[in-house]
Amino acid sequence: MEAPKRMVQIWMLILGAVIIYSDDHIFVRRTFSESVTAEEAKQLRDEVREMFYYAFDGYMEHAFPRDELKPLSCEGEDTLGGYALTLIDSLDTLALFGDRERFTDSVEWIGKNLRFDINKTVSVFETTIRILGGLLSAHLIASDYNTGMRVPSYDGELLDLAEDLARRVLPAFDTPTGIPFGSVNLVHGVDENESKITSTAGGGTLTLEFGVLSRLTNDPIFEQVTKNAVMGIWARRSKINLVGAHIDVFSGEWTQKDAGIGTSIDSYYEYLLKAYLLFGDEEYIFIFQEAYRAAMHYLYNDPWYVEVNMNSAALVWPLFNSLQAFWPGLQVLAGDIEPAIRTHAAFFSVWKRYGFTPEGFNLATLSVQRGQKSYPLRPELIESTYWLYKATRDPRYLDAGRDMLASLQYGARCTCGYCHISDVEFHTQEDHMESFFLAETVKYLWLLFDLAAGPDNLIENGPYKYIFSTEGHLLPMTPQISLVREHCLYFGAYCRSSNLRLETNISGILSGSNTWAKVWHKICSFSRCKSSR
Repeated sequence: MEAPKRMVQIWMLILGAVIIYSDDHIFVRRTFSESVTAEEAKQLRDEVREMFYYAFDGYMEHAFPRDELKPLSCEGEDTLGGYALTLIDSLDTLALFGDRERFTDSVEWIGKNLRFDINKTVSVFETTIRILGGLLSAHLIASDYNTGMRVPSYDGELLDLAEDLARRVLPAFDTPTGIPFGSVNLVHGVDENESKITSTAGGGTLTLEFGVLSRLTNDPIFEQVTKNAVMGIWARRSKINLVGAHIDVFSGEWTQKDAGIGTSIDSYYEYLLKAYLLFGDEEYIFIFQEAYRAAMHYLYNDPWYVEVNMNSAALVWPLFNSLQAFWPGLQVLAGDIEPAIRTHAAFFSVWKRYGFTPEGFNLATLSVQRGQKSYPLRPELIESTYWLYKATRDPRYLDAGRDMLASLQYGARCTCGYCHISDVEFHTQEDHMESFFLAETVKYLWLLFDLAAGPDNLIENGPYKYIFSTEGHLLPMTPQISLVREHCLYFGAYCRSSNLRLETNISGILSGSNTWAKVWHKICSFSRCKSSR
C-alpha cells in the first residue's frame, strides 16, 4: 500500500510551491482591508436576507408551482416531480427568518394542494433530501409552540404527505443487497428497465429523513430500510475500509471503484456521523470511525484530498471537486478542527482565484478541469465556512463569507433570481436556479453573519439543538427523535451507552462552546486516527 501512497505524496510535493497556500496567504486580504465588524456583519446579514427574498419572490412570481425558477427567462420548469420543489425546500429558511406570514401561507397551501399520486419517476436521493426533508422540517416547526413559529391552522398535513411520499419510495429498497434503486415511480414503483447501478451517496444518504419519519409515525420500517442500505454498502467496503462511487444494487459489485470524499460518495460519510448524533445508534459511529480513519490515511494529502482505487489506494484523480468542500464542516462536527482549517484554506484559494469554485479543479495542471467549469450555486464551501466560524470565531471566516457574498451578488444575480455560472473563468450565466440555493447556500451565509451580529434565530436561541440534513433542513434533537431507551429497543438500534444522554457529548458542537477535543475523543482515539500530519 505504501507505493501508491508515495506516488500521491510526490504529486503533492510538485504542487506544493504553487497551489498549497498557507493560511496567511489565503487570508492576506486582511492586510489590505479591515476585517468584518459587528456592525458590518449586521449589514451583510441583511444583504443576504434581501438576496433570499429577491430569489424567492422571483420564484413565486414567475415559476410557482413548478419546481424551479429559470432566472434569466423568468419562467418555471419541472426538474424533479412537478410539486413546487423550491417552495418546499425553502420552508425552514422562511421559519429561520421569522417570516410567520409567508411560512404560514406556504404550509397551508402545501397541505391543501400537494399530492404525490402522480405518474412520475423521480430520484430517490433528491426526493428524500429535498422534498421529504423539507416536509419533515416544516412539520416539526409548524406543529410546535416552542419554536415560536407554530401555525394555528396546522393539523399534521405535512407529516401525512411525508409518510405518503416515503411509502411510495419504499419499493426502491426491494433489492438483494438492501441498497435502493436510484429512481422510483411514485405510482407504479420501480420501472422494469430501471438501472441497477446507484451511487454510494444516493443509496447511503437517506437515514436522517427516513429515521425521523419512523420516530414521528412510530413505524420502524423507514428507519430499518435505510439503515440496511448503509450496512449493505459498508459490508462491501474494501479491505482498507474504502468504498467506491457506484455499485450494482443486485449483485453488490462495484461498477466504479474510485474512492473519494466528493462526487457520488460525499454525503455517505456525512450521514454516518449525523445519524449517530441525531439518533444515538452507535453502529453508525463505529462505521464512521473506521471510514474516517481510512479516508484520512488514503485520501488526504494535507491539505487536499484525491481519488484513489478503493482496493489498492493507487492514485486515480488528483482533482479537487466542489462537493468535497463539505468535508471541513463535517470535521468540525467530528471535533477534528486543525485539518479542517487547512483544507478550508486550500479550497477557498480556488474560490478566490475564480470568484467561484468550479465543479472540478485539476491539481496536476493547476486549472479548471475540462467539462467541469460550472458553479451551480453550491453551498458546500459556505457551509464549512459557517461551521469553522462557529467553532473558532476567527474573523477570517467572516472575511471569506464577505467575498463569497460579493461574488454571488456581482456574478450570479440576474433578471429574476440567481443564475448558475456555466464557466467560472468567464462568469457566464446560465438560466437555472437550483432549489438548494434557497435551502442551503443562502441559509448558511445568513447564519454566518448572524453569528457575528449577535444571533437571534431558531437555531441559536430556540428550544432545541439542531442537526442539519445534507440539504440544510433543520432536524431538532427532541426527546421524540433523539436517543431514548425505547428507540433502542423498538427500532433495533445499537445503543450500548444509551444510559448517557447524547446531548452531553454534542451540546458543545451545536452551541459553539469549546468541547471539540472531547467530542473527537468520543469518535476516534487520538492514538489510532491519522487525521493531522
